[in-house]
Amino acid sequence: MIDLHCHILPGIDDGAKTLDHSLAMARIAVADGIHTLACTPHIYPGMYMNDGPGIARARDALQAELDRHAIALKLVVGADVHLVPGLIEGIRSGRVPTLNGSRYFLLEPSHTAPPPRLEAQVAELIAAGYTPIVTHPERLAWVEGHYPVFKRLIAQGAWMQVTAGALTGVFGRRARYWGERFIGEGHTHLLATDAHTTGRRLPRLTEGLAVARRLVGEREASRLVNERPNAVLNNLPPRDVERPEVVTTRASLIGRWWSGRLASSR
Repeated sequence: MIDLHCHILPGIDDGAKTLDHSLAMARIAVADGIHTLACTPHIYPGMYMNDGPGIARARDALQAELDRHAIALKLVVGADVHLVPGLIEGIRSGRVPTLNGSRYFLLEPSHTAPPPRLEAQVAELIAAGYTPIVTHPERLAWVEGHYPVFKRLIAQGAWMQVTAGALTGVFGRRARYWGERFIGEGHTHLLATDAHTTGRRLPRLTEGLAVARRLVGEREASRLVNERPNAVLNNLPPRDVERPEVVTTRASLIGRWWSGRLASSR
């Protein structure tokens, strides 16, 4: 499997704190069946002042340590990018790295409120030749009132990434409800760990993938962690990549969804 969202680089954001933590995370990922992992620290002006060259150096250093310890994990460069002024120029200059140098990049919206002009800014990024992958929409505080916004973003050409742990209840019933809905209704392109530690937010995909299999079947579940991530790393045009498939019907999910709604309102 391929994990395109992981905060494994030591000491540069709120993920792994030390090299030992990074090595432990890498071992967990490999044991879970992950063979390629994107190093995606936050780039958030005023808080996490990372940039493309610095992330590449940190990736190279960690890869050398993985090789030295015989941990069979390939690292690629990326970032967890916030929607800020000058983003297109930052990507073009290399200051903001895309995933493995491709047209695809992780875009993290504000957790607490919808960003102003979100749809217009995403349209501008797509017109500039990039494909934003919106990270963990199921965990955003404003998803309830803006679910149609995410569907419109997909129609524009954006991708969605759901967190594996959300499907297993790590982030609570509310996130599980929305994660299952995004996947079950065919609005999810990628499943990733968004791992930060070896504890609650660890780099493991298998448990979340099992939930995805129940929702959309083996073929589409595989696309979430194999085919589409591989297409990203190889910079395939989105038109050449299989779109999310709806296998689970709304009727078969409605009871689970209402349970999630009731639980989140308590």
